[in-house]
Amino acid sequence: MAVSTSLLIGLGQAVLLLLVAPLFTGLSRVLRAKLHARKGPDLFQDYRDLLKLLKREEVVPTQASWVFRATPYIVMAATLLIAMMIPVVTRQAPLGMAGDLLAVVYLLTLIRFFLSLGGLDSGSGFAGIGASREMALGVLVEPTVILVLFVLAFLSGSTDLGTISQKMAAGELPYDHPAIWLGMAAFAVATFMETGRIPFDLAEAEPEIQEGPLTEYSGRALALLKWSLALKQVVVIALFLAVFVPFGSAAVAGPVPIFVSLLVFLLKVAGFFVVAALLENSMARLHLFKAPAVTWAVFGLALLSFVFYLAGM
Repeated sequence: MAVSTSLLIGLGQAVLLLLVAPLFTGLSRVLRAKLHARKGPDLFQDYRDLLKLLKREEVVPTQASWVFRATPYIVMAATLLIAMMIPVVTRQAPLGMAGDLLAVVYLLTLIRFFLSLGGLDSGSGFAGIGASREMALGVLVEPTVILVLFVLAFLSGSTDLGTISQKMAAGELPYDHPAIWLGMAAFAVATFMETGRIPFDLAEAEPEIQEGPLTEYSGRALALLKWSLALKQVVVIALFLAVFVPFGSAAVAGPVPIFVSLLVFLLKVAGFFVVAALLENSMARLHLFKAPAVTWAVFGLALLSFVFYLAGM
């Protein structure tokens, strides 16, 4: 695939994910309302919310520094860059070796770091609580993600996400391999947590949960951060689908295969949101100090995956 074509595909899928991200978060809200037997918002409410925020005046706390002002743009840029790196519509990473799993992990960490730092820099106590929770969840989730991705890299012989996706689609990394299915189970739960779902998070609880660091943001900055968080949810799901469920992705870069691949991808993401909605609405939210009990079990699955790889089983 030519460099210009790869770059065009990367840019195209990043823009696409950016545009459909509020649609999927809206779907999540609709499903939650239906499962609670209430009317709730419609599917396009998040688009209207973002548009209203973009039109409003931005207020910056007097004690905030450049970090507070730069955070929305850094978070959005890093999330878009990840969206360009992941093989979404093709089995090849659009940016080639730049779509390295190490780069993706570092960018995800960068998003969490600046989101928490921006909240702390605002000087708000609520934002500080949200930032602390954000970092705590990162410490619990990121080791699982990193370990599973490294197991896949060892099994495929490459840290290139495109190579991993191609070998998984070709059956060279069989699902009956213990290291694969254990890693897939651990990564699925980690993805569920990263998308801010109950019992680990409550995306609509503004003061102290997932969006706590956003407490002092307003106007365009708040719109960018909310849009970035919605995009991050879709990006994390896309990463899971790229490495574990690459079927339906285009093997060659052509208009028709890419269009079909795009439709399949959107259906897979919608399916993930439906399953997540059913799961999160069947349980209560955990207190933060109880979350490690679950995350350690998930990390145990990832560790078992690594042990099975070492044992050659």
